[in-house]
Amino acid sequence: MVENVSDHLYAIVDMGSNGIRFSITDLAAPTTRSLPTIYQSRLGISLYDAQYSRGQQVPIPPDVIDTIISALKDFKRTSLDFDVPQKADHVQILATEATRNAVNSQDFISAIEKALGEPWRVKLLKKEDEGKIGALGVVSSVGGSGGLEGLVMDLGGGSTQLTWVIARPGEPLQTSRIGSTSFPYGAAAMTQLLSELHTDKDRANLHAKMVQQFRDTFDELELSQSLLNKAKQRGLTLYLSGGGFRGWGYLLMSSHRIRPYPIPIINGFSVSVKDFKDTANVSNIAVDSLQSEIGVFRVSKRRAAQVPAVSYLVDALIEAIPVIHEVRFCQGGVREGWLFDGLPNEVRAMDPLEAASGRFATDAESARKLATLIAASLPKDCDVLDRRVPAAIREKHLLSSFANLMYLQQGHSKESAAVNALHVPITGVLASTHGVGHCERALLSLMLCQRWGGAGELPAPHGELRSRVELLLTQQEVWWARYLGVIGWTLGRVYPAARIKEERVKISTRWADGLGKKGNMQGVVMDLSVNKDVQGELLLGKDVLRELVEDIEAIGKKKNRVGGRDYGFGVPVRVDCHW
Repeated sequence: MVENVSDHLYAIVDMGSNGIRFSITDLAAPTTRSLPTIYQSRLGISLYDAQYSRGQQVPIPPDVIDTIISALKDFKRTSLDFDVPQKADHVQILATEATRNAVNSQDFISAIEKALGEPWRVKLLKKEDEGKIGALGVVSSVGGSGGLEGLVMDLGGGSTQLTWVIARPGEPLQTSRIGSTSFPYGAAAMTQLLSELHTDKDRANLHAKMVQQFRDTFDELELSQSLLNKAKQRGLTLYLSGGGFRGWGYLLMSSHRIRPYPIPIINGFSVSVKDFKDTANVSNIAVDSLQSEIGVFRVSKRRAAQVPAVSYLVDALIEAIPVIHEVRFCQGGVREGWLFDGLPNEVRAMDPLEAASGRFATDAESARKLATLIAASLPKDCDVLDRRVPAAIREKHLLSSFANLMYLQQGHSKESAAVNALHVPITGVLASTHGVGHCERALLSLMLCQRWGGAGELPAPHGELRSRVELLLTQQEVWWARYLGVIGWTLGRVYPAARIKEERVKISTRWADGLGKKGNMQGVVMDLSVNKDVQGELLLGKDVLRELVEDIEAIGKKKNRVGGRDYGFGVPVRVDCHW
């Protein structure tokens, strides 16, 4: 019998300080850039705690080693179930600081390799390699079509690493010449360290020491000129990874001004530095979480107990580097960085949202044509009338992804299509896509929902969810998302099979004045041209055309302004038909 082997499957074990992650990733084209995970699990063993349970370092205990080996054997069997090639480059056990610094590191590694056999070998990352791979994990997680540039900090159990990164699509990764700098201030290590300080003076001395270390390192990292300019002009973005920081992010999410927060994904969640450094607020939430039976979503009792240590770190960091103005949380770590490091440059340059949504396009060429029509429905910026479409709305990858997903709910009943579409980027098939920010998810969610009818087709409590998603955006962005959703509905009527076999319509739009009931408003004029077949018949019935025109023009009426008909945002729309 011939074994069914998939050469695009990879089984990765990330043996971190705070837990061991098992995952299988499918790197088959075209979704490769989004690092789609098809299986994942976690063993909640802290290798750091196992070595420092009594304050001083001890060898990793035999019972802990046995538990880890048992879990690894289970994962090996799982990888065989998935037909992962049992080859050295397809199965990886990545060991980081907790293994590297263990008293019995070599015995631990040998025991694993003996139990699992070839090709399951332990890859012990050097400290400098761990920092680079961790930074690449951040790039894979939040570096979408626009890339990223800023500071990167990874908080593990025993240490934290700091560096800077510039990652632009299609270009080599730029980072500090010294790589990343490591500090012995991991979440678990800091918790232990603070427990040994008994006076305010001791704590003040530690704080001063940490501030000076962060300041010195910030200078030693030698930021690129572009980052220095950015720091002076508007400040730097700080990208955070690691379980301790993710716990901090979920606590901030739980107290966000939009409550409950509509997107339950830490990856891409961002806050201002003002909210990030409000350590008193986060600490109070953590205390309440420890005292509550339910607690805060995705914050374990252990993570909540580490908040005072993380708070101490945050206070020192922000005091030392005051040019930070925004903080973004990332899911990516060693596993994602290792996979991303092996991708060709042309794959890295792809937009992850566009790549992930591509598999849902009924026909790739037709989806590209639909995206062109959608883009044509947006008027070019007009300096004369001083009218513009928000930049986020114009993003090519957003419009392409919308075109790819426009027909995903085609077979759904009317009661469920809009609901399902609303959830696609939030908790649906794109929820695990890497490299997508929350504003992008919000825009796409609203566009897809409107494509299937919008608010009028949402039963409770989904209408409330839609309202909270809208609060993530400006009123202008919300209105244009609804407008594009209506365009999607229109094109769905023109091309119901999601295939463009003949060009039935042409679209062009422009800004114009003289719109509105009194003719005293500026807005959008759409020229909608309907083509004819060889017999001279219109390729779109006039009754259907009339209905579509009414739907498009309706979105521009005062009653559909975002924020209220009197003071909300909206753009009058007029459709001129031609044939």
